[in-house]
Amino acid sequence: MNHIRLLFGKPLVKDSKEFISALRDLQARTGCVIQALDADKVASERHLIFAIEKALLAFSEERSIAKDLGVEILRYASGERQIERALSIGISGSTKRIALAIIRPEFAGELAWPEGSELSRLIEVDGIGCSFKLDALRETFNISEDEILATDETQIPDLVLERVALVDTIR
Repeated sequence: MNHIRLLFGKPLVKDSKEFISALRDLQARTGCVIQALDADKVASERHLIFAIEKALLAFSEERSIAKDLGVEILRYASGERQIERALSIGISGSTKRIALAIIRPEFAGELAWPEGSELSRLIEVDGIGCSFKLDALRETFNISEDEILATDETQIPDLVLERVALVDTIR
């Protein structure tokens, strides 16, 4: 069974390239897959977990588009088939809050989770959890004004889940 942990908060390493390098080092030491996303573009914990599960399934069935599980997670989380477009949900120099997904896949063996002290050098967990920015979601997932009018803003996480579910069907 794959194990997933999600953390939300402020990145403590401000330079995104240095942050990604630190994540890679932590991945190498623990065997976990660690993916950082712009928290403003994550609709719900369910959104992120669903994307992770879809990426893990694609890898296990050898039908993933990306060669890297972290990138495949970004692909599903963004609702995009194209890797280049999927990177828009990742972190950048302007990212204020991050969603950090830590996955210990079945094939990781007995390697441990990252220790709290290692994570606390990377992220200041703020206790807010998942809290998206409406404009960021609308832009990232191309949610139209008509869709908003046909439902209401509380339905936006469901619209995002729909896009994640449809990634495999779009060719």
